[in-house]
Amino acid sequence: MRVRRQILASLLAAAALAPPPAMSENDFFGLLRARDLTTFGFLRLDMRPAHAIHAPAGTWAIEAELAHQNTWALSRGARDYLDSLPGRRALGPGEVADILALPGENYVFDMELATLDMTLHYKFTERWGGYLVMSGVNYSGGFLDSSIESFHDTFGFDNNGRPAVRRNDVNLVADLNNANIAVFNAPTSGGLLDPTIGIRYSSPEQVKGWNFVLEAAAKLALQGREEFLSTGESDYGVQATLQRFGDHHAWYAGASAVYYDGRSSITPTDPQVVPTLVLGYERHLGSKTHLVLQAYASDSIYTREDTDLDELLGMKYQLSIGIYRRIGRGVLSFAFTENLQNFNNTPDVGLQLGWAYSPALAVQSH
Repeated sequence: MRVRRQILASLLAAAALAPPPAMSENDFFGLLRARDLTTFGFLRLDMRPAHAIHAPAGTWAIEAELAHQNTWALSRGARDYLDSLPGRRALGPGEVADILALPGENYVFDMELATLDMTLHYKFTERWGGYLVMSGVNYSGGFLDSSIESFHDTFGFDNNGRPAVRRNDVNLVADLNNANIAVFNAPTSGGLLDPTIGIRYSSPEQVKGWNFVLEAAAKLALQGREEFLSTGESDYGVQATLQRFGDHHAWYAGASAVYYDGRSSITPTDPQVVPTLVLGYERHLGSKTHLVLQAYASDSIYTREDTDLDELLGMKYQLSIGIYRRIGRGVLSFAFTENLQNFNNTPDVGLQLGWAYSPALAVQSH
């Protein structure tokens, strides 16, 4: 963990200390539009971090984000059990029985999922806009296990029980308050997720050097409950983002709160408000290329009434590093996300490729 933090600290220092490039533009794109892809958690509303593009009234934009994550998360008891096994194997009924028979609650979440978000934006006035998000998901055993293990071995990280399980399998085993989940194949090939609609207001002028953006959104459960695709309940959220722009740097701070009714979730919880904080830094690397560093923190949806596992009760921390590249009236983005500190309640690694297009990109300004 210490080596991982040193690597992340080096990236932050390099971005902040590099000499500014000569530029003729002073535009910014804003926070990476990455969403939280925590297993099961991504089925609830997640307020996407706010962009910083100013568009005139009557303009539109279309945005697409393809995201892929690898989750390997397990309880301490399950990790100790897997560490005691020789060689690799496909988990089966025998191993599940052993894990569920361990003292206390235990779980193993081993899966990859990919999501595609398509977002349509429209500016009604100079300050008010709206958006619609349509999303789909695919579940699989994935392809990242070998690369992640090699990365861990190279930098001396603990593989946390991974070497006991066959690579690129799906393994969902849990005894969260005796829910007794046991899944060994992709639970579904995938499908459409609940759509999200939202409105956005951007400030007409700066307040002590900061712009602000306010958003409200709703995830609409139109088709009812469907396991691994919809909780069957609608969620509602609000978000406020501060944006500060300099000649070559921009700073961002966003806070959101989402009302989530988790009673019909795969791992049920009481209805609650889930807070999230996002901090970001954007830097021009050239006239068309920008670097973004972004930190994410969110409270766990679980309480002691739901589980006694400290791994699931801890805060979720993630760090993303990404690149924006402007191409004509489009913007290409790539981001890499790594979990921090609490490694058993968020995806191990996330990748995102994005593309946005709008006529407003030809005239954007702040």
